[in-house]
Amino acid sequence: MAKKPLRHAERLEIHYNKQHWQQLKTLRFEATKIMEILEKENIATITHGSIARGDITTKSDIDIFIPNPPSSFTIETTLERADIQINRRLIIQATPYYALKGYIEIDKQQAVSFPLVKMRRVERDFYRFGGETNLATLKENKRAAGVDKRLMLIEPTTKGHIESNIVSREEEIAKLLKISLETVLDRIHALLRRDKIGRTGVFIEKELTPNETFEMALKKLAETKPEVRRRLKS
Repeated sequence: MAKKPLRHAERLEIHYNKQHWQQLKTLRFEATKIMEILEKENIATITHGSIARGDITTKSDIDIFIPNPPSSFTIETTLERADIQINRRLIIQATPYYALKGYIEIDKQQAVSFPLVKMRRVERDFYRFGGETNLATLKENKRAAGVDKRLMLIEPTTKGHIESNIVSREEEIAKLLKISLETVLDRIHALLRRDKIGRTGVFIEKELTPNETFEMALKKLAETKPEVRRRLKS
């Protein structure tokens, strides 16, 4: 069941059991392997979400994000040289106004993504809002504070985490996570709206053919979708 926003939850301290710590260690180890492969080619990466915060579940994914990507060819070639099999390649745009991103799906649990256009600050801050770690902090076994889909702030502790609701604490949360207030307000609005009307899917989800590059596929989308052309221009 998907997690829903909680508007009036109390501040709770959660302790992880041995199984939770072991699963977190395994997920982080797998993320580290992919990030090391990319960073050896000077491709800086982060991982984000529950794997960065620590509050994983059995459904948690390994999402590697490249904030400032080189060409998609370089990314794909780097993965292929390391014998990492690519399952699918997709272009995804959440809404007509959000940045288009390339997704390289390794398997159902692991993916590498990167922006295909220059991201606005609120779009880059999205990852910090949810909690992010880079390769160095991952290796040091450090976790990051961030907000989950219930709009609960997850603050790591040595025994697990402390969680508390962020609604009506927007300025405090922005300062704590070192992001813009606009980002916090945007994410609260989006998650509460999704809770009210349900998931509406993504605006664009295009799977690339074997012979297409991300750049070729993006050009084709721009030729047929004015929303994509506007986002590219902006």
